[in-house]
Amino acid sequence: MRARPLTAALSVLVLGLALAGCGGAGSANTIVLYNGQHPQLTDALVQAFTRQTGIHVSIRTGDGIVLADQILQEGSDSPADVYLTENSPELMNLEAHGLLAKLPDTILDQIPAREDSPLGEWVGVALRVSVLAYDPARLSASQLPTSVLQLAEPQWKGKIAIAPTDSDFPPLVGAIIARYGISAGEHWLAGLKQNAQTYQDHEGVVAAVNRGDVAAGIINQYYWYRLRVEVGNGAIHSKLHYFPNHDVGSIENISGAAVLSSSHNRQAAQAFVRFIVSPAGQRILAGSYDFEYPARPGIAPNPALPSLSSIAPATLSVTALGTDQTAARLVEQAGLA
Repeated sequence: MRARPLTAALSVLVLGLALAGCGGAGSANTIVLYNGQHPQLTDALVQAFTRQTGIHVSIRTGDGIVLADQILQEGSDSPADVYLTENSPELMNLEAHGLLAKLPDTILDQIPAREDSPLGEWVGVALRVSVLAYDPARLSASQLPTSVLQLAEPQWKGKIAIAPTDSDFPPLVGAIIARYGISAGEHWLAGLKQNAQTYQDHEGVVAAVNRGDVAAGIINQYYWYRLRVEVGNGAIHSKLHYFPNHDVGSIENISGAAVLSSSHNRQAAQAFVRFIVSPAGQRILAGSYDFEYPARPGIAPNPALPSLSSIAPATLSVTALGTDQTAARLVEQAGLA
């Protein structure tokens, strides 16, 4: 199980899960979704799915890490039928505990194999890329780092913002560990402990950078695009820097969906997952306010986004990225959680 202290700041969300749902375990015409994705996107997917199939979805929304922890605690008694989350490590952790069901090939074959579970127990839904948001009034292009590891160096003291208790942070630490080793991860986190201003979430980080409170911040790219929609182009004073040369500072993260092995309505649960990765579901994702990249080939992303080929993000297998357990432990040991 994930180290509990990392999720302590988030665990209060668990108290609201029962209120966020609309009932207990799924009936023959209802499934229960534990949703760690953005509510606006999930609501759009659920509404379209119900219109198409007549199957209702009871949504319980919370942080993906918190929901994964709840499933681990509930075990075979979980009322959830489907788990949808933003990062692959939570799915890999549940898979390692034997809590996910094998998906049929009719679902898995719709998404490239490198973006699916190695055991066929979850499927990739969307892609996101970690980036550096920065204030061009405080950092020139020549001052931008070429590697995420540089942010641990003394010259970045007071210039960088992070959200170490946000569920999107451990996958970045995990990518550093996978690429450079545990010692490099420890050194990087120790440097950030000295250098960084900390915020509760990536929304707080990107807002602080855009206000000019801090020179730069580590986020996933879609937070910046969502902020631009919220405040308007005229109020955007920040830019995005994608780390070059496939540096893991710009790691491609996979959002995915799974059917729980304990589901009592597996056929309907599979139908929902199948819809998410279908052309119709992926077009909803591409056209949403979410600004993630569709995992299904042939579906163009939101036109505001640069192409993945132009970004050339770092990619790691979901097996190499792992379950985030080591990353969570290192974040805690560094005093960042």
